[in-house]
Amino acid sequence: MKKALITGVTGQDGSFLAELLLEKGYDVHGTIRRSSVDYRERIAHLEGREHFHLHYADLGDSMSLLQVIGKVRPDEIYNLAAQSHVQVSFDTPEYTANVDATGVLRILEAVRQCGLTDTCRIYQASTSELYGKVEEVPQNELTPFHPYSPYAVAKLYGFWIVKEYREAYGMYCCSGILFNHESERRGETFVTRKITLAAARIAQGKQEKLYLGNLSSLRDWGYARDYVECMWLILQQPVPDDYVIATGEQHSVREFCELAFSRVGINLRWEGEGADEKGIDIKTGKVIVEVSPDFYRPTDVVNLWGDPTKARKMLGWNPQKTSFQQLVNLMVDADMAKVAVERAGEQVKMNLEEYLEKGIVK
Repeated sequence: MKKALITGVTGQDGSFLAELLLEKGYDVHGTIRRSSVDYRERIAHLEGREHFHLHYADLGDSMSLLQVIGKVRPDEIYNLAAQSHVQVSFDTPEYTANVDATGVLRILEAVRQCGLTDTCRIYQASTSELYGKVEEVPQNELTPFHPYSPYAVAKLYGFWIVKEYREAYGMYCCSGILFNHESERRGETFVTRKITLAAARIAQGKQEKLYLGNLSSLRDWGYARDYVECMWLILQQPVPDDYVIATGEQHSVREFCELAFSRVGINLRWEGEGADEKGIDIKTGKVIVEVSPDFYRPTDVVNLWGDPTKARKMLGWNPQKTSFQQLVNLMVDADMAKVAVERAGEQVKMNLEEYLEKGIVK
């Protein structure tokens, strides 16, 4: 039975990858960090399964990585852990570098120190943010990098150190240059999830307005469940290499909004431009989407568009298994259900408070 170690197993990608590897008959090990709040919701359904194991480790702590890798002795490592929020990287640049750059080095060195150089294959989750201030469209494996945030700079080090260890030590280590990939498990601070949650809440009377940044920003958005399959395929090849993981399609934040609100029965029309642009509910005339200067990045990357030709050709991967509209729909549907449960819980609480006030329940 193959053994896989996933850092960042509690995240969107980690949880989908854990499911995939368990289905393929792997013994799956994941790393988690001690926290005072519960962040294991995405893997709760996997805990307790015979071939799913969790270990405490941190990319900022080389000893913990040495211990876990030495104990598990995995056949495959998927490094998905990261400080992955671009905006946050401007506020915590040193922490971002420690995790997203030096953390990758710590994993590579741990594999070497544990004597697994010839037997362990390593996947490094890289990012389309490497392209940053885009120099050509669409972007492929040969497009020059121009990182435009502390997050992107840290990830660029991770990309190059993987390449260096592959060439210097003959290690089987690869990077997947991941373009934006979303799902119903996406963190609520990311723009796509922010939009789908707002659409659900506005439709159910729980929110009045959605505030966004640049509505014209263009992204190549795919489905995370499809993308983790590509990660696995990358490590099954006879020769290690780096691949762009993308759909090859481009859409704006504005388009994402239109589809999300349409899914809940709200049709939008747009007025104004740039920071003055507004999304108006055609039926009621209410402004429900506004641009806020607070959500503009100091340096905004506006034209990311991946070319998945190599992954399609070399890996046999289908980058458009889930369409853009299907992706938006499944995210909105999940958030509609989530908000409905929240509303039901609030109603129960209101009823209980009313009963207590009237002395019906003591």
